[in-house]
Amino acid sequence: MNKGRVVVIAVLALLVGSAGGYYFGYDIGFEKAVKENITSFDECAAAGFPVLESYPSRCSANGETFAQDIGNEIELSDLIVIDNPRPNQAVKSPLLISGKARGYWFFEASAPVRILDEAGNTLAEKFVEAKGGWTTEEFVDFEGEITFNPTGFKKGTLILQNDNPFGLGENTKELRIPIQFE
Repeated sequence: MNKGRVVVIAVLALLVGSAGGYYFGYDIGFEKAVKENITSFDECAAAGFPVLESYPSRCSANGETFAQDIGNEIELSDLIVIDNPRPNQAVKSPLLISGKARGYWFFEASAPVRILDEAGNTLAEKFVEAKGGWTTEEFVDFEGEITFNPTGFKKGTLILQNDNPFGLGENTKELRIPIQFE
């Protein structure tokens, strides 16, 4: 048998073995995902699977792709943009909140903000203040500081709500940002 044939047969055997191993679940990554029953972005990333550099970040395991929870900031980006804290950022008390929102997000230059723990309990409530003329449809910078006690929880949600002085449900909007407690 000549050397060329031996090389071709060896390469074919390697390819067939690799494809069969992957198909029957012997690929190390596939086996790990099945064993660990990955069901979320956090579990996928913690298990060491690759995280795609996208926004939101994505992680794939067991034939599924999981997106990182960033709240609803993309849906509301034409109304409000938060600079601090960013989604999933580790925060501690007191927390400085800053960003910009359309002037009509505020009433009398303020808008309510609150922090919830993982169980949905309110940890703190306060207001952010517009830093400029809020009687406009343009974006206006805002800032505020809120003090809270996470009471043993590791995760929570920062909620920035538009000020809705008449309390009409159809006019209520809220930006929900997932946060991690330090």
